[in-house]
Amino acid sequence: MVAWEPDLYRRFEAERSQPAKDLLARIELKTPSQIVDLGCGPATSTDVLADRYPDAEILGVDNSEAMLESARQRLPEARFEAHDIADWRPGATPDLIFANAALQWVPDHATLLPRLLGLLAPGGALAVQMPDNHDEPTHTLMREVAAEEPWAAAFGDPAALRSPLASASDYYDLLASRASRVDIWRTTYLHPMPSAQAIVDWMRGSHLKLFLERLEPAQRPAFVDRYAQAIEKAYPHRTDGRLLLAFPRLFFVAMR
Repeated sequence: MVAWEPDLYRRFEAERSQPAKDLLARIELKTPSQIVDLGCGPATSTDVLADRYPDAEILGVDNSEAMLESARQRLPEARFEAHDIADWRPGATPDLIFANAALQWVPDHATLLPRLLGLLAPGGALAVQMPDNHDEPTHTLMREVAAEEPWAAAFGDPAALRSPLASASDYYDLLASRASRVDIWRTTYLHPMPSAQAIVDWMRGSHLKLFLERLEPAQRPAFVDRYAQAIEKAYPHRTDGRLLLAFPRLFFVAMR
């Protein structure tokens, strides 16, 4: 098992926090009393929620003890618990369930999202942001490298490690009949990155972890090096020497 690394995750905190802030800006709730941050990680998104709603009781949920320990150190006034999102149930009825870059790790959205919406108090909001970069070079190249020797045998079908998101219209149809209102949108962020290695480090803190877990520890450095070579070719240097990382994300806010 390749552990989640809070320090590596926080290395790109500004870039990871911006979508949480953009999602929060579209939530119209004025004074929610109970908030749950699903997949809270090291509390970067929980911190954003606490700034917006200082009087709310906030619970952060994650399945990584390393992330939860980092979250407790960062935001001791909030409460953090270890759960898997797929079967999590709240103790108190939440007014806001917030999931920033978390639900893409959880399968069966056709079951999950209606269940989460149904857990809300009347008038509550389910606010979700998910990376929608399955077809970006960061991800396609990962799958291509995984299909090469000597790593192919460890993966079988690399595309099976994580399915792409459904379309925005599919998510709308799933939620619209169960919600009083659905606000859904897609944004592509363009992040100037100092090097190909910085892009690789970003991926090591998220999707690349899935691939490295399939490999023996001795195989991992060569795999990462080969992936870094592919990233270097895919992202040309701009006029200032930086690389421009396109990062599409899907957002929605569904009101109960």
